[in-house]
Order: sequence, then C-alpha cells, then structure tokens
Amino acid sequence: MDADERTIRDVQAAWFDASLKGDRERLKSLMTDDVVFLVPGRPPFGRDEFMAAQATGLQQHQIQGSGTFEEVIVAGEVAYCRGKLAITLTPAGGTPKQVAGYTLSVFRKLPDGRWVLARDANLLTPVGQASSK
Repeated sequence: MDADERTIRDVQAAWFDASLKGDRERLKSLMTDDVVFLVPGRPPFGRDEFMAAQATGLQQHQIQGSGTFEEVIVAGEVAYCRGKLAITLTPAGGTPKQVAGYTLSVFRKLPDGRWVLARDANLLTPVGQASSK
C-alpha cells in the first residue's frame, strides 16, 4: 500500500469516527467546499445541506455502525474508494432501524497535500433489501 492510499484510508476512518461521534467540525475539515452527496430518493446536495442534516440526525438518533473500505484507487490528485457500511439508527425511545449497503467516494488531493472528500454516493437501504447484502 502506498502513502496516498494509506492516507486516504486514514481519512475514511476519521470520517466514519467523526460521523459516529457527531464531530461536525472534523467532518467539515474532511470535505471540499464543493462536495456533492448522492443518496437514494433525492437530488444531489452539498456541504451546507449535509451539515444541517447531520446536526438534525444526531439530535434525533443514536448512531452506531461499522464499515469496511474494500478498494482505494489513486490516480494522480484524485482517488476513488469503494466500501460497505452497516448503520443502526435508534431514535430516543424508539425502535432501532438498520441500514446497510455500498458507498463510492471520490477524494481530491489539495495543494497542501491533504486528501479530502469531493463526491460521495451512499447507497444504504433498509436491511433486508437486495442492495444491503
């Protein structure tokens, strides 16, 4: 594994950790200003909408999860990564909801050498549907 791949895997792990802990400032530092998120059932959205949804979700749910990063391909200043996530969202006093599925992320290397998330396609669906296997 080369240094860029190792760094990108570290960024992915930091992203996952910050997501579970609700560390919004850390998340913001790990993405580009023009990041685009793709999720099932809605149009693409950017950083501001992601940050607002993250805050709302953390206020309403306890989040637990696990993930594996199955592939990291570096091509110059851009890299793409394929992974698989399993997340449990538990509303206060409610029944846990499990979602799982694959992700495809694109990272960009900034002039200062940092790798940050530029695009993310999150294909998580409720456990039991075909894409969660």
